[in-house]
Amino acid sequence: MSGAQLGDGTVAIAGIGATEFSKASGRSELALAVEASLAALADAGLSPDAVDGMATFTMETNPENALARALGIGELSFFSRVGFGGGGGCASVMHAAMAVATGVAETVLVYRAFNERSGRRFGQGPPPDKVAVTTENEYRSWVNPHGLLTPAQQTAMVAQRYLNRYGTDPEAFGRVSVLARKHAATNPHAWFYQRPITLADHQNSRWIAEPLRLLDCCQETDGGQALVVTSVERARDLQTEPAVIRAASQGIGPDQHTMVSYYRDDITHFPEVAGVARRLWAQSGLVPGSIDAAVLYDHFTPYVLTQLEDYGFCGAGEAGDFIAEGHLELTGRLPTNTHGGQLGEGYLHGMNGIAEGVRLVRGTSVNQPTGVEHVLVTAGAGVPTSGLVLGVDHERTN
Repeated sequence: MSGAQLGDGTVAIAGIGATEFSKASGRSELALAVEASLAALADAGLSPDAVDGMATFTMETNPENALARALGIGELSFFSRVGFGGGGGCASVMHAAMAVATGVAETVLVYRAFNERSGRRFGQGPPPDKVAVTTENEYRSWVNPHGLLTPAQQTAMVAQRYLNRYGTDPEAFGRVSVLARKHAATNPHAWFYQRPITLADHQNSRWIAEPLRLLDCCQETDGGQALVVTSVERARDLQTEPAVIRAASQGIGPDQHTMVSYYRDDITHFPEVAGVARRLWAQSGLVPGSIDAAVLYDHFTPYVLTQLEDYGFCGAGEAGDFIAEGHLELTGRLPTNTHGGQLGEGYLHGMNGIAEGVRLVRGTSVNQPTGVEHVLVTAGAGVPTSGLVLGVDHERTN
């Protein structure tokens, strides 16, 4: 499939569904996947037997055949998994879109479900399988002996270098957190609903790994999120407003490691992110100024700053001022993470952010900016990554 086919708007997200976001779901990860999937199908007005494809993450514990059995799905003609954790969120939708655009499948269910707080917590040290002597774990031989065991510790190296290089005030990180919690506070589905914070709260939160504080780190969440991807033509006959996939891209950069690409000349910017941005703008025919709202992957606050710069919304080292000037507010130039992000709503490897992108296109976000036509959604930074541009279907709306 060529990028132009996506840019021509042939594929859409037609349904979204989720469980509640909690710290102790009290049920299996398969039950979460089933609940989220049924909700997404119901949103689209489809029954499980309409699904003939699936896409998810390599880290997903729910096999496609098990979920298909549980949902009552018949035959699958397509299934795909994307690696690198949160970096694969938008890519899973891209794979689904490619399957639909090429006729390999007609309706693809994209899902992610886990008990990430009450079960395996990614924020803790690596589990036994992550220290086994494998090629996948090779990079850990270089960082584990130095105490860089967790994602926060690994990110702290990049964050400190960013502050030093550009003379940025650490309060810039805090403003990202404050904004996320502001939006979460008015989102009934967010874990931090009605619990905003101040910049002082951020600055007084405990250190996790300097210069990262507790409120610089995303949540650990139990829950599930699912999406339904199909052709725009079919989506127009369904019950909800489709979000057209205007562009989709994956990216691995030169000398790419997982969270620890410290051997590049500049570790404050990510060529894989810049590459995804370049391809998104080329596919869609858009430029950063065309984007009306953004959902930026906020596993850690510093990566919101680097993404603003790598996607071209401001220059290198300028993101702190860009945020301080109010551009990410609902009335700003680029309303961002209107659902509260992973800092405020829930951590579902960015899948809940893609769902928010759909709501922004539909005009149904709880914090809906005006005049939204194009939305950028990004996946995890610091790892092989991906991104989407979603847009309004004018033929449906007219």
